[in-house]
Amino acid sequence: MPLARVLLFGLGLHFKMLSRSPFDMFVVVASPLIFATLAYFLFQGGHGQSLLVAALASGVMGIWSTTTAQGAGALQTQRRIGILELLVASPTPFWAVVLPITVAISAIGVYSLAIGLVYVRVLFGVAIVIRDWIAFAVAIPAAIAAIGSLGFLFASALVRYRSAFMLGNLFEWPVWMISGLLIPVAVLPGWLQPVSWLFAPTWGMRALRHATLGTGSPWLDIAVCALLSVAYLIAGSFCLRLFLRSARARATLALT
Repeated sequence: MPLARVLLFGLGLHFKMLSRSPFDMFVVVASPLIFATLAYFLFQGGHGQSLLVAALASGVMGIWSTTTAQGAGALQTQRRIGILELLVASPTPFWAVVLPITVAISAIGVYSLAIGLVYVRVLFGVAIVIRDWIAFAVAIPAAIAAIGSLGFLFASALVRYRSAFMLGNLFEWPVWMISGLLIPVAVLPGWLQPVSWLFAPTWGMRALRHATLGTGSPWLDIAVCALLSVAYLIAGSFCLRLFLRSARARATLALT
């Protein structure tokens, strides 16, 4: 119970802090506007369903962009102000400190999803028709949790290397491509398609698309998101332990 309270308190605290940050909220609001506009003009020759799916993809792109960029920046901020060493040395397991940060950063991406849908509806007149509202409502937190857990896995490297925050932007565009957010997974090279199955945005987008269009099996995609979340947490905890041991040995927790 104490550990659960730490996780819930950290999630709520970081979500509130990020929601009140002008810079973070600008990124959250501006990203879906840019992505949705590009998606609309790319798919404007298609029917209404393709435009709606493109709007959903722009929201998932915003969630992933926020996770990669802001997640790296959050840990770097703690390193810069000198509290990263204190957090590592505290009695609370360090993974319980990092995980709420990455999940909270992914959670504010829900603003991107909502703004992207409202934007294409008001400005471009795209009808918002959801075939399975229950699956759609469940798919959103499932996708956020999976993407946040993937961010936790990436964050383990940020503890070891002082300049690892620059890796956040490095993973942004490749994951967009591999996960089928910009182009369908089916058009990727055959050897690359199985790689897309390892990334949470792939299954989060599949769940939202199937729930929206009423096709496929959104509940299966949601289950895969849950399984990936567990796998990311296990792998991230293991990597974080290794990187912390290396960071202590090489004294790289502080900037100097």
